[in-house]
Amino acid sequence: MKPNSRHLSGLGKLDRERLSALMRGTKGTITNDQAAPIIGVSPSEASKMLARWCQKGWLSRVVQGLYVPLPLEAAGPDVPLEDPWQIATTLYSPCYIGGWSAAEHWDLTEQIFRSIVVMTTLRPRDRKPVLQGSAYLLTTVAQEKLFGLKTVWRGQTKVSVSDPSRTIIDMLSEPRLGGGIRSVQDMFRNYMDSEMKDMKQLIDYADRLGNGAVFKRLGFLLEKNSPSESGAIDHCLHNLSMGNARIDPKLPAETLVSKWRLWVPEGWKAGVV
Repeated sequence: MKPNSRHLSGLGKLDRERLSALMRGTKGTITNDQAAPIIGVSPSEASKMLARWCQKGWLSRVVQGLYVPLPLEAAGPDVPLEDPWQIATTLYSPCYIGGWSAAEHWDLTEQIFRSIVVMTTLRPRDRKPVLQGSAYLLTTVAQEKLFGLKTVWRGQTKVSVSDPSRTIIDMLSEPRLGGGIRSVQDMFRNYMDSEMKDMKQLIDYADRLGNGAVFKRLGFLLEKNSPSESGAIDHCLHNLSMGNARIDPKLPAETLVSKWRLWVPEGWKAGVV
């Protein structure tokens, strides 16, 4: 649809007033339940109106019951999401942005990742949805594990994102959230070299998360990259869980570092990952 033809799409005065009120009363995303009280109709009527406005090119449907306003210059409904973080907050709350997406936010990496990591208390069937060109990686987290978060504004929407220390701990818990242990180590080094480094907080988060593999991976990486952090290394040693873990479940691991009860790829025991 041409930008200058949108006023010819058949919107009457009442529709224009309702649509204007809806734009003012929402924060980047629109659901049936949000729309109903704003425009003064039932949820079922609101659903019909949103669908109609979508057909006329004023809204774009992300998923059933969730819409975003279309920019005036949009030539059609299939435009990229203006801010995928807002969509994540609407669809998957309680949740937070984590893993490599949080690492990008805190400038812990210069890598470009194509999907957005969302840590959610929900258990969605589709763990890798693609919504209007924006890809997501969804991971379930327990309600009591929603700690170490910061609130940031994305437009008019508040979004939770893991703080730098929690970001590192999450990626040590599940290296896939950082693109694998090699990438995670690079982010860990950047964290350790930055003003965001907080060893007390890092250890506290590891304690609270309660994943024994975190101490094995954290202790190993500290010993290889920051041996002067003797206090943190000792804490990791005294909190090792029973059994052996892999430095990265996605990598071959032929060598056991018995001190850390950690399987690593051949050659990593003597060298740095």
